[in-house]
Amino acid sequence: MDSSLRSARFNLTSTQNGRNKEASRRNTYSVAKSTFSYKTIQNKRVRFVSAVCRVYGSGSPRRGLETSVFSSAKMTATLRPYLNAVRATLQAALCLENFSSQVVERHNKPEVEVRSNKELLLQAVVISRNDKEKVLIEGSINSVRVSIAVKQADEIEKILCHKFMRFMMMRAENFFILRRKPVEGYDISFLITNFHTEQMYKHKLVDFVIHFMEEIDKEISEMKLSVNARARIVAEEFLKNF
Repeated sequence: MDSSLRSARFNLTSTQNGRNKEASRRNTYSVAKSTFSYKTIQNKRVRFVSAVCRVYGSGSPRRGLETSVFSSAKMTATLRPYLNAVRATLQAALCLENFSSQVVERHNKPEVEVRSNKELLLQAVVISRNDKEKVLIEGSINSVRVSIAVKQADEIEKILCHKFMRFMMMRAENFFILRRKPVEGYDISFLITNFHTEQMYKHKLVDFVIHFMEEIDKEISEMKLSVNARARIVAEEFLKNF
């Protein structure tokens, strides 16, 4: 009886020790796994930041991030007064009314386009951020024409801007206020008539023009980065043969 009791106690103790060892081994494995995953995530983050810094041409990750954040904040600080001036001028110019032609009976044409009566035209306003970015706002009694010159730093941006604007102007009927041909010296033009202000909210039209000016630079920059990345990959694949 005593021997069977001692053997049962021994078996129970062995089972408990085995369970404790198994639990300890699982805990060690989970800790090691979490540590490995954490290190893997950290390494991926470091590689990602380094890749971003290489794209932007910076030496160290921290310095590159600080430079990009500073430059974006500086750009926003200089862009905001420019957009505020355009917004205020548009709000003042969009005081339009229905006005029939003084030359042809029962005709109603945008006077800013016809330009046959000087007394119906307002003084054109040019709002310039720099030599390459400016907005021309031409007003009249029943229409306003807004022409925008987009920043183009190099030949790639010129080509991308031309293709992008051409793509939009070919679909001008979908934008309602977009002109099919820009004013000479500008990249894109909008024509807003009194019928547009009667059918749409005036502040929404102003918001659309301002939003377009905010996003066009981002779109061209993203397309330029995409083109450069694709060209780099193509060059690497081509040079592998030599």
